[in-house]
Amino acid sequence: MKHRPLIIGYILLIWFALSFITNLIGPLMPIAIQDFKLSLTMAGFMPFSFFLAYGLISIPGGLLIEIRGTRYTLFAAFALNFVGALAIALIPGYFSVVAGLFVIGLGMALLQVVINPLMRTAGGEQHFAFFSVMAQLVFGLASFLSPLVFKYYMQRPDVDGHPLAWLTFYWYFSAAFVLLALLNYKLPLPAVELKDDERAGSREAYLSLLRRRDVRLFFLAIVAYVGAEQSIANWMSQFLHSYHGLSATEQGAVAVSRFWGLMSLGCLVGLGLLKLLDSKLVLAIFSILAIACLGLALFGPASLSELAFPLAGFFLSVMFSVIFSLGLNSVAQHHGAFSGILCSGILGGAIVPLLIGLIADHWGLRAGMSLVFIPLLYILSVSVWARPLVRNHTVYSGKNTPVSP
Repeated sequence: MKHRPLIIGYILLIWFALSFITNLIGPLMPIAIQDFKLSLTMAGFMPFSFFLAYGLISIPGGLLIEIRGTRYTLFAAFALNFVGALAIALIPGYFSVVAGLFVIGLGMALLQVVINPLMRTAGGEQHFAFFSVMAQLVFGLASFLSPLVFKYYMQRPDVDGHPLAWLTFYWYFSAAFVLLALLNYKLPLPAVELKDDERAGSREAYLSLLRRRDVRLFFLAIVAYVGAEQSIANWMSQFLHSYHGLSATEQGAVAVSRFWGLMSLGCLVGLGLLKLLDSKLVLAIFSILAIACLGLALFGPASLSELAFPLAGFFLSVMFSVIFSLGLNSVAQHHGAFSGILCSGILGGAIVPLLIGLIADHWGLRAGMSLVFIPLLYILSVSVWARPLVRNHTVYSGKNTPVSP
């Protein structure tokens, strides 16, 4: 393909934008609480609206690709993102932020559905694994940089202390989406033919899957994972400010940045461990260590809490991919439909942070964030009850297999 490097670079740019904008919500939460005089429940509606959109659009997004194609789906995503970001920038207010985040979430979910098959087609199937890892590294880099850029901007002398100064970010995001839409129009993007495991699936396929108890349990596991991840990422800065007096725009933003940075590092370590150990064992070890880190973060002194929150990201890192693969490997067919069901579990990022806000308004944020122990314990249980038809291959997998004469 003549323009392959340019198209791959464009896809990686989309991954960067997707991650940077999504992960600004965490460091923004304490500032929004202060600027809009919000209760913690009201603040919880910010991630709720964003991730609710993710859960609602995952399956319809797959259908849109099949019906209208890649370029149209990308343009629809950028249009939604632009409208949502512009609404936040133009109409400063709590309700416009919640509504704008919902619309941006719709666009981001569409992007996440379309760019994986586009990367497979543009880069070639034989290189898909390499480019997928590269995309995850770019995603992780943007996650790491987003809170740091927020910290740098909010500490500028002309900005420090000014209410709603963070709205400037959404002007930049609006411009970025216009640029990405123009590139979508100009670049010679390849036609994408979805593989069976990428297709949305028929109504009958969804119904047959949803009748299965293990499918419903794996769906709940994705709900639990995204709920735990987003709850820690979105509430840690407010927790450090409320209980330890740390600045949301300094230590809080740095903690969120380290959380995402360590999550990226954990993904690389996890790749190595999955070549040595059964995925269920890796999931069990990382779940136990994530629970320990959360306990230290919530009940330890400021210095320990500031370290334990980011370290929890390291141990959360492998959970999504391991749960997803265990789920897909537990059914013999309808993998595309099952992927759609599992991706809808991203709405866990809407439910759990909101519940934390509700509890926190009555009994404090420490009690609210203690709710995260429940999804983490559920994820630990997956390592016990999962019965995949195919186990992950390790370096020891074939050592006990008898050699044919």
